[in-house]
Amino acid sequence: MKRDGFESDKQDLIVMRDNIRFNLTSNRDDLHVDGFKWSEDGNHIYFWAPVKATEQLFETDLEEVPHIRAITNGEFQVSDVIGDVDNFLIASKVDMNHAAEIYAVDKNTGEMKQLSHVNDNLYNTIGTSKAERRFIKTTDGKQMPTWVIYPPDFDPAKNPNKKYPTLLFCLGGPQGTTPFYSFRWNFQLMAAQGYIVVAPDRRGVFGNGTKWSQDISKDWGGQAMKDYLSAIDEISKEKFVDKDRRGCVGASFGGYSVFMLEALHNGRFKTFISHDGVFDLKSMSGTTEELWFTNWDLGGYYWDKNNKAAQKSFDKFSPSNFVDKWNTPILVIQGGKDYRVPIEQGLQAFQAAQLRGIKSRLIYLPGENHWVLSAQNALVWQHEFFKWLDETLK
Repeated sequence: MKRDGFESDKQDLIVMRDNIRFNLTSNRDDLHVDGFKWSEDGNHIYFWAPVKATEQLFETDLEEVPHIRAITNGEFQVSDVIGDVDNFLIASKVDMNHAAEIYAVDKNTGEMKQLSHVNDNLYNTIGTSKAERRFIKTTDGKQMPTWVIYPPDFDPAKNPNKKYPTLLFCLGGPQGTTPFYSFRWNFQLMAAQGYIVVAPDRRGVFGNGTKWSQDISKDWGGQAMKDYLSAIDEISKEKFVDKDRRGCVGASFGGYSVFMLEALHNGRFKTFISHDGVFDLKSMSGTTEELWFTNWDLGGYYWDKNNKAAQKSFDKFSPSNFVDKWNTPILVIQGGKDYRVPIEQGLQAFQAAQLRGIKSRLIYLPGENHWVLSAQNALVWQHEFFKWLDETLK
């Protein structure tokens, strides 16, 4: 990364030779390097990077003007190269229906052979969800990759009149990549309960070029919110989407997005769920342990009246400024040991909803930080998540 204080700056692959630095990926604006492994002969580097809502393997030589070659291409996430054996790389792969397993990847063709089968017996007992990658036109004319995950029984040909409740998933970060398989935000589990899940690569997500990922900084409540609404509006044109049963869910920046969209959605959604979301930018910047993050992404300090970027963030992009427009049921989940988005954020949001007379519930997990790490709390989380959706969407 080039810039101090910007934790999501473009990650490049740099080598040192004879005390001279060579940036191997500087000319590839589309590649944000997530990780790498040297080849056994030391003449190549294998790395993985997000590409249009997927994650792919690449190979580069070490020349001053390097040749970078894509090894894989598909609707999956392949990463964590752990071995280089003859013509094969040993790597981890997930897709929209399967947790990580180990694969042998042919270096020349990208073909994969599954080596580990830890979860086969379990997957043989459950239905899988169809996952479709679409490209949706945004309000500024860009093509946004968007995953749509359907219930296992989804078949419009057999059930032409069936309509499904639909969830818009809001990613955290704000920079990052959409998860293919997660133990908390598990799209397959949501789909198995009868929901269609819409997961857009909104502004800020890696894999769509450096400008796309960095445009989120100092514009939290701007284009990214429009991207979310473009995604749900486009998918809602399908006759199988029940427009009267749409929800919006997310954590961290995704939770912030939920709080913002609560004020902006104009009746699109019937329910919201926010986990460890940013509600008030002033108190967030005054209590978070990652102050360099808010300084960069929000533009500076809220008291600096001469800083136009900061003033725009704190005035126009703080959800707490728009609670008067809230009118939709909301579930707020907050970890007691969250020092990234501290406890007052969730408590303020819940109290605001209560004082507004909005159906709302607070799930407080006193022993959890910015995530849910204990197995027992994970079960509580899933139970309360679907209980809330049952109450407000079904």
